[in-house]
Order: sequence, then structure tokens, then C-alpha cells
Amino acid sequence: MAAQLQLANIRNALIRLEETILFGMIERSQFRRNAAVYQPGLPGGGDHAESLLDYMLHECERSHAKVRRYTSPDEQPFFHDLPEPILPALTYIDNPLAPNTINLNNRIREDYIHRVIPLLCLPGDDKQYGSSAVNDVNLLQALSKRIHYGKFVAECKFQDTPDAFRAAIRACDATRIMALITNAHVEQEVLNRVANKTKIYTGELDQLPGMHCITPETACTIYRDWIIPLNKQVQVDYLLQRENQPGAPHNERRAP
Repeated sequence: MAAQLQLANIRNALIRLEETILFGMIERSQFRRNAAVYQPGLPGGGDHAESLLDYMLHECERSHAKVRRYTSPDEQPFFHDLPEPILPALTYIDNPLAPNTINLNNRIREDYIHRVIPLLCLPGDDKQYGSSAVNDVNLLQALSKRIHYGKFVAECKFQDTPDAFRAAIRACDATRIMALITNAHVEQEVLNRVANKTKIYTGELDQLPGMHCITPETACTIYRDWIIPLNKQVQVDYLLQRENQPGAPHNERRAP
């Protein structure tokens, strides 16, 4: 089995992403919701088709694409009109994933704005648009990577019990595949770990006057109701596409 599919390596990668995501949520929670960041046109005026978030995210991806970030199998861009890399191409001979076009970034972005931000941030507008957008970009990229890492998880599970998965895949039985990939014990371990980390990371911040910070309950809600379900959806979509079944989910990539 490829090193990327060893459970210990997958677990380590996801734990590292937990750190990035939790610190990103803590940073974003320091600012108000600032709805102007997500509306078309730049805050304060100016004829611009993109929102400030989209502009910042688009520019960031253009820069990162030049150094071949999105040629890596564990990275999915939010935009498709990105420049070619300026560095020589790499060949990922050890890439264990089957060819696929799974990209849920459009949904991730929309859910982040409408579901996650209201949980992280206090209502209102503090005019800190640039800081909010910068934190949004960092957090969105980490969330996308965490959710799409479901491809590696799914491939690992498939290789452990290929016959059970093949039967469900050939029947296009998404419900059965979801049951096969679900491990309630592991999911609860993730939630416990997230709650404990959040409590530790916000312990001193909670003592500062006027400081707003996320709670362990908020972090667990975001993981339980959003991150984990989307990660599992990636797993199901990947497995359905893996065997090239008719009706497999098509790519959901956000247009610029």
C-alpha cells in the first residue's frame, strides 16, 4: 500500500490540518461578520464583478498556481482560469488516487459564508474588511484541503475491502457506500480532539477583556455538521467515480 494510504500517515495529515483550521477559526472570530466582504463589488465603492473575498482568493490562487500548487493531488482550486506553473512539472509517480474530477469548492465556499461565518463571528460590521478577507482565504484553503482529503481516506478504505465497495459502486448505491465508510467511533474521537484543542488554544484568550473567541462547542458543531459530512461526501463521490460508473458525480468547480 502506498505510504499516502497508510492510516497513520492519513491521521497525521488530518491532525496537522486540525491545527491550521482551529487557529484559522480563532483568528477569523476576532472580526465581525462583515457581510460587505462577500457581496459583489469592493467595499466602499468601485465597479468590480468579484466580491472582496473572491478577488483575494482568486489572486492568491493565481500566485500559487504559478508554483504548481494545484498540480498536487491533495490540492483543489476554487477557480479554473489559473496560469500555468513557472516551475518545471512534477510527476507524482506515487499518487495512489484514481483519476477523478471531484471538487466541492463551490459548495464549500457558499456554506462557509452562510453557515460557518455566522457561527464564528459576532454580527455587525467593524470595517476590518481586508483582515477578514485574508483570514477567510487562509481558512477556506485549509478547509478545502481537509475536506478533499477524503479521496485518500476513501482509497485506503477501498483497498482494505475492495469486494464490498465494488458491489456497492457497481450498483451506484451511494447509501450503501456511505454506510461502508462511516465509523462513528473515529468521528467521535475527532470531535473530542477538536473540543480539547479548542479549549486549550482559547484558554488565555477568554481571559482578555473584550475578546470574542470560539467555544469548543462551536468548533465541534462545525466539524460534526459540516466538515465531516462534506469529507464523507467526497469519499462517496470519489468511490462512485473510481469505477467510471454511469451517473457518477460531475465536477463542481466554481467559475471565475
